[in-house]
Amino acid sequence: MNDDLKAWYQSRTVWGALIAILASLANAAGVEVTAGDEGEFADLIVAAVGTIGGILALYGRISARRRVG
Repeated sequence: MNDDLKAWYQSRTVWGALIAILASLANAAGVEVTAGDEGEFADLIVAAVGTIGGILALYGRISARRRVG
């Protein structure tokens, strides 16, 4: 795999755009979301996705029926 490529869900920009859309919808519904909140939430999501990916990889290796050779 090319080192310059990453999955879409690992992109802070993608998550930032999605969060900005959700923040706009929240503001329209009367919930105040600041730009700082958006940035912190994007960082949290990117970190959580990485953590979940690691956990799933570890679980897959532990539960695999074949040995690594």
